[in-house]
Amino acid sequence: QVQLVESGGGLVQAGGSLRLSCAASGGNFRSYTMGWFRQAPGKERELVARINWSGISTYYADSVKGRFTISRDNAKSTVYLQMDSLKPEDTAVYYCNRVLGVSASGPWGLGTQVTVSS
Repeated sequence: QVQLVESGGGLVQAGGSLRLSCAASGGNFRSYTMGWFRQAPGKERELVARINWSGISTYYADSVKGRFTISRDNAKSTVYLQMDSLKPEDTAVYYCNRVLGVSASGPWGLGTQVTVSS
């Protein structure tokens, strides 16, 4: 079963950028569709970006489209989320996970906190 460790979060001013990383171990990372999810206080966890096994096909939630970019390096078993033009509403704990359809599949990591100040 794949294990996931997210990193790269922090405190940033509105308009700033962060790059999140998710390192995977175990499982067959190269074959997985991977996604980044986020959970803000008092809200449900939501999918914000998804990338297929080859990196050719991507999906973004409307709220982040044009600002976030998902990518992966299968040789390093790592998926990234480049976040630009950050807004206070992007404040959340960010998680990565394997995606089946539109849902996460597998155990969750600890996530990484992103806080955007206005």
